[in-house]
Amino acid sequence: MPTFTYMTRCDGCGECVDICPSDIMHIDTVYRRSYNIEPNFCWECYSCVKACPQHAIDVRGYADFAPLGHSVRVLREEAKGTISWKIRYRDGRVKEFTFPIRTTPWGSIKAPSDYAVSDAQALSAPMLAHEPTALMVETLPTLPPFEPKQG
Repeated sequence: MPTFTYMTRCDGCGECVDICPSDIMHIDTVYRRSYNIEPNFCWECYSCVKACPQHAIDVRGYADFAPLGHSVRVLREEAKGTISWKIRYRDGRVKEFTFPIRTTPWGSIKAPSDYAVSDAQALSAPMLAHEPTALMVETLPTLPPFEPKQG
């Protein structure tokens, strides 16, 4: 199910617009509130829900996540470094989960231009650019060569 915004909570800060990977969260020019311009293309990644400082965005979860008639609240607490999920079922039961924030700070990832240019022979190599250096390992694990069975 796609995201939706509680208009009374939204202050139009645009955090959801900046973080949406499918570029479907927009700010209404008249009311200065966020809204999902194309609900069918929502990835349901919860990025906008977690990024919203006003807790104004919500997503209705699928039955495998929480059954019909539930409510899901996501709370991002930067000071504690956690994201908490609270699911309230129709029968009144409440489940709460807390996980560490594992995202990197904004602007902390190196741009492609910050890496040294690979040589032309690297195009035919099986590794990606700057592996294994960028992965911070000495070597990548490899499989033994395939030997077909005879007979």
